[in-house]
Amino acid sequence: MALPGGFAECGLSLEENAVKEVKEETGLDAIILNPEQPLCVHSSPGRDPRAHVISSTYIAKGSGSLKGGDDAKSAELYSIDEVINLIEKNKLVFDHAKALKKYLIFKGLYQGLGEQSKERKA
Repeated sequence: MALPGGFAECGLSLEENAVKEVKEETGLDAIILNPEQPLCVHSSPGRDPRAHVISSTYIAKGSGSLKGGDDAKSAELYSIDEVINLIEKNKLVFDHAKALKKYLIFKGLYQGLGEQSKERKA
């Protein structure tokens, strides 16, 4: 499983690329909550087997009808518990689990591998 994403298109900012990729892969219209401050940036040379790829992860709100498109076979909505399960069972590609952990910790919903999530605030 993967978060929506793709290679940056020349002429677009990273934020514009993120919004474009969300639309192409999920059908949702995304509004990035803090475009000048990504949740995280990952740049390890080995994070993507295809090449040295840098990822910027943003927190966004989406609206519309969820449906897989472009290079995404499907698009799914997951509960917090299901996301934690995907993280702990290593079911995410690249370093997407790291980004999701950072988001859940930021929201106070995740304490770490094997620990119980806090009471849901979302």
